[in-house]
Amino acid sequence: MLRLSPLLHLPPLLHLLSAALVVLPIASAALGGDKVKLEKKGNAVVVTIDGKEFTTYHIAKTQQKPYFWPVLAADGANVARSLDNPEDHPHHKGIWCAIDEVNDIKFWAEKGKIENTTVEIVKAEGNPAQFKIVNHWLDADGKPLLNELVTVGIHANRLITYDLAFVAAEKSVTFGDTKEGMFGIRVADSLRGKSGGKFINAEGAKGEMECWGKESKWVDYVGQVDGKQYGVAIFDHPGNFRKSRFHVRDYGLFTLSPFGQKAYTNGELPEDPLTLAPGKSVRLRYGLYIHDGDGEQGRVGEEYEMFCAK
Repeated sequence: MLRLSPLLHLPPLLHLLSAALVVLPIASAALGGDKVKLEKKGNAVVVTIDGKEFTTYHIAKTQQKPYFWPVLAADGANVARSLDNPEDHPHHKGIWCAIDEVNDIKFWAEKGKIENTTVEIVKAEGNPAQFKIVNHWLDADGKPLLNELVTVGIHANRLITYDLAFVAAEKSVTFGDTKEGMFGIRVADSLRGKSGGKFINAEGAKGEMECWGKESKWVDYVGQVDGKQYGVAIFDHPGNFRKSRFHVRDYGLFTLSPFGQKAYTNGELPEDPLTLAPGKSVRLRYGLYIHDGDGEQGRVGEEYEMFCAK
């Protein structure tokens, strides 16, 4: 078992939120002069690019977890599955961050609640625009078990950077071995593999059999929405405490997680859970990139390298 009790000596929680998580600088030739704008409206943060809706981050306390939906390409096509009458896994909502087996609580399956407590728009307009969030992962008594502190960067090329720190609250927190996690998207039904979509990873592996449960720098999931080709790529940052594995399926689920070594290798490797002592943290950085066309047209490899740049 990996224990990170001595990993970081954290300052107070709000100081960490304001100072420790920094959006990665990205200078893409694809960005052009477009401007990203953030606006808080009720229980949501609405994101527009060049005056057109891109996505909305939903934070109402009545829901089981925060999530982004819709997720729109430049021409308005929604690359995320509809929230209306899903045929399976109703907890797969847009883009989200959750995982099961956190002190045995199944947050992924929405048996536990992830409650947003803070949204701070740091840069309302620009490229990128930025906002910070604090989400409390609640225990069975409704008290914070885990604090999720995130800096979200929204770039004009439709890259979302998600720079998070998990901070244990008043007791030790263990992330168990599970495939049910962690950051990603449920793609539109017409884009998914069972509808003709394809996916490939950075090493050239293709399809569910070759990509599921594997470590990679990135995976790109490409398919059609209303007869036009789009792609969704997810990036794993090389600075994370361990590599993540991709939970990518033909039915449309597309996520990655650093937890679940045994689950993702079907028992070939042993469990390697992570435990945080009270007040200690671990940092993870991911990117999710929406593009037109296939991976070559979307310059996925180049965008990944810029995502990693510091």
